[in-house]
Formats: sequence, structure tokens, C-alpha cells
Amino acid sequence: MTTAAALLALWTLLGYLLGSVPFGLLITRRLGLGDLRAIGSGNIGATNVLRTGDKRAAAATLLLDGSKAAVAVLLARALSGPDAAQAAGLAAFVGHCFPVWLNFRGGKGVATFFGLLLALAWPVGLAAAATWLAAAALLRYSSLAALLAAGLAPLWAALLGHGDLVLLTIVLALLVYGRHWSNIARLRAGTEPKIGQKLEGKA
Repeated sequence: MTTAAALLALWTLLGYLLGSVPFGLLITRRLGLGDLRAIGSGNIGATNVLRTGDKRAAAATLLLDGSKAAVAVLLARALSGPDAAQAAGLAAFVGHCFPVWLNFRGGKGVATFFGLLLALAWPVGLAAAATWLAAAALLRYSSLAALLAAGLAPLWAALLGHGDLVLLTIVLALLVYGRHWSNIARLRAGTEPKIGQKLEGKA
């Protein structure tokens, strides 16, 4: 660590505030698509936005949810250093998952996870994204693809020469798994919908 503790705390706060912006909720409200929290899983992320039937809204949510973490990382690294970038990125992820504005009930963090990894170390981010794409294409479960991508991220970080990111990616993977607990239960029960299938009820 090379950044002063007070400055790290500031970047952590700024990262959290950036990450806590609920773009999915804001976009669907703006487009008159209803209350996202009452649709599908009730999640504020791009996957649930897609359940409104508006692909453009889902794509915009995906891009913005990833970009907010990337912005936090890039600003912190440019103005302070790599340790501040990691702190800001992790805080942005936490902000997305637990936004103070929504009583700490946010998204599952997949787009934000990829955004911050791409900004921190693009080879690791690309490897994680490729893992998601391959798993999604082969297994047809978006949640399982996300779990595999997050779980293998520490391995990609180590293999691609970014050992300084191993601890961070382990923490992120644990958070992703925690946010997908209901999906894990449905996968084990054989009731998790595949990509393109409708999710019945809220979970």
C-alpha cells in the first residue's frame, strides 16, 4: 500500500457512491417499463431488465453497470495509485450490490465485476469474460456462467501475471457467490431457468 489511509478511505467512499447508482432502475423508470423490483427476480441488473422485453434498456444497463466500476478504478489509479484503484473497484462492486438508496438491496454484480476487472487488468477481465461466454454457450445457465467466471478469476489473475489481484478476485468471487445464493439453490434443485427461459415469481 502506497496511498495514505485517508485518501484510500476517500476513494472507497467515492467508489461506493459510483457503484450504488441503480442504472437499471433509473432506465426502466425513464422508459416507463414499470418498477423493476416488481418484475421477474426483482433484481436491478441487466438480466432482469431484459425481462421487461426491452433489449436496448438491458444493453444500456449492462454497459453502465460495468462502466461505473471501471470509472472508479481508472480515476483512482490515475490520481492516486494501484492500491486506490483496487479499493475503489471493490467499493463500487459493494455499492452496486448494497446501495444505500435502495435499503442495501441491489444487484448481483456480474456486469460490475467484469467492468472493474477489465479496468484493473484487461487480460484478466477478458479471460473472465471468455469463461462466462463459453460456460453460457455450453451450459445455457447465465448464473452458472457467472459463478464459474468469478470462481476462476483468481486463477486467471495468477496465471496472467497479476498476482496482486488474486486476493481481490477471491473476495469478489465470494461476494458473487453470496449474491447468487438463490440461484445456487435452484441449480441444485434443477429449477434454475436457462438463458431465454422466463423466471416465474421472484427470488
